[in-house]
Amino acid sequence: MKNAVIIGAGPAGLTAAYELHKKSKEWAIIILEESSVVGGISQTAVHGDCRIDIGGHRFFSKSSIVNQLWQELMPIQGAPAKDDLILDRECHVESQGPDPEKEECVMLRRHRVSRIYFRRHFLDYPLSLKPQTFAAMGLWLTWKAGWSYVYSLFAKRPEKSLEDFYINRFGKVLYSMFFEDYTEKLWGVHPSKISPEWGAQRVKGLSLLKALVNIFVKSGNKETSLIDEFLYPKRGPGQLWETLANKLRDDGVKIIMNTKAAGISTHDGHVESIMLADGTRLPCDAVFSTMPIKDLVAASDNVPEDVAHIAAELPYRDFMTVGLLVDKLAIVNKTKFKTVNNIVPDTWIYIQERNVKLGRIQIFNNWSPYMVDDVTKHVWIGLEYFCSEGDRLWSMDDAEFIDMATKELRQIGILGENEPIHKSIRIKIKKAYPAYFGSYAHFGKVREWLDRFDNLYCIGRNGQHRYNNMDHSMLCGIEAVQALLGETDKATVWNVNTEMEYHEGK
Repeated sequence: MKNAVIIGAGPAGLTAAYELHKKSKEWAIIILEESSVVGGISQTAVHGDCRIDIGGHRFFSKSSIVNQLWQELMPIQGAPAKDDLILDRECHVESQGPDPEKEECVMLRRHRVSRIYFRRHFLDYPLSLKPQTFAAMGLWLTWKAGWSYVYSLFAKRPEKSLEDFYINRFGKVLYSMFFEDYTEKLWGVHPSKISPEWGAQRVKGLSLLKALVNIFVKSGNKETSLIDEFLYPKRGPGQLWETLANKLRDDGVKIIMNTKAAGISTHDGHVESIMLADGTRLPCDAVFSTMPIKDLVAASDNVPEDVAHIAAELPYRDFMTVGLLVDKLAIVNKTKFKTVNNIVPDTWIYIQERNVKLGRIQIFNNWSPYMVDDVTKHVWIGLEYFCSEGDRLWSMDDAEFIDMATKELRQIGILGENEPIHKSIRIKIKKAYPAYFGSYAHFGKVREWLDRFDNLYCIGRNGQHRYNNMDHSMLCGIEAVQALLGETDKATVWNVNTEMEYHEGK
């Protein structure tokens, strides 16, 4: 038997294990997971009877392979979910699918609503040309934004930064209103210092021109820029990865939790073994690494000085979320979508208010009614903050931070001044977002050095230092296995998520 060591039990690592075990019985597979949970940032945190999706994970992909894998593990609902039943709401179900009221292993079909909260108004995400957009902006700003956008159509800037990328697509006024502050809040640096590559990956195909074109296109032929429906596990994304991990264990794959790859021994372009923190050495014929490249290079031997320096300086952005359980929100549902207790229908709300540090809000009731203790009585929300490990926000104690987050929510009118908090929790996630500034400009040298090892495959978001979505990370794992088995070229692993089309387009 040959030995395959997979570092990390997130979507990329677990998918690679699943694919390799399915395709070849010649490999003994060991997965090393540094934490006590599987799923990486796609895990589901549990707080009493409530659950938190870290960062929000829509199960949607253009890849038929990914969709098939999801449905192999968790079939789509065959009966209405709890909120569908309460509202007597029509829903699309599969004829032979499981009943989510009776069974646990089930994918729900959910409606996608994501909006921007700006000056206490809701705007479409991405921006659309609707009366409420103009009402929120005001006549003068609308006039300025319109002419600024027209100017950007004819005076394109060289795209040397993310700032250039946004201005070319939306004009300088809309950029300064909706992208500049939010992007700096997310990354901690100004967009002028961030590579345009981030925009190319995360804002594919979105522009105001499409919104203008759609005004003149008949509704029957109108293309939507984002999906309006997605799949979602009954108990959150972590449920799917826990299901896959258990299946792998049943099939003989060894998953070692709370174990870090502390050392990487190499020789003559080949990874020979992985050393664990306790000194144990695991010989390996193939390695799939999802660990941050910064840590991978630091753990490796015989690293060239320039590569070591670039990798050590690679930037990341960390993440914190605060879960709050309340009776109701102060914002009112003025949409056409029916919801339990008429809460707003959003899964995500992007906060474009300059006087708060809050970046985004999740309403878990709308992801799945089974994420909250009682969907008929409570609203379970997640307040998302972007930070850097060790900074002031990160270093605040839990009680102080939760108090600050609650005050910000009241300040911008989303939570009433006297609305009681029934439950609260704060969760920290390190290296949630690999960043595209600083030494990333020289990342090619690091990749070139890593590619010299014939049996090393870097996969996943942190494994490639690329802002991959969950399905992209899965495809990395699949492509890496195909490369290992000689079915494709190793370069294809790095080419996942480089297509110039937005991943949620349809």
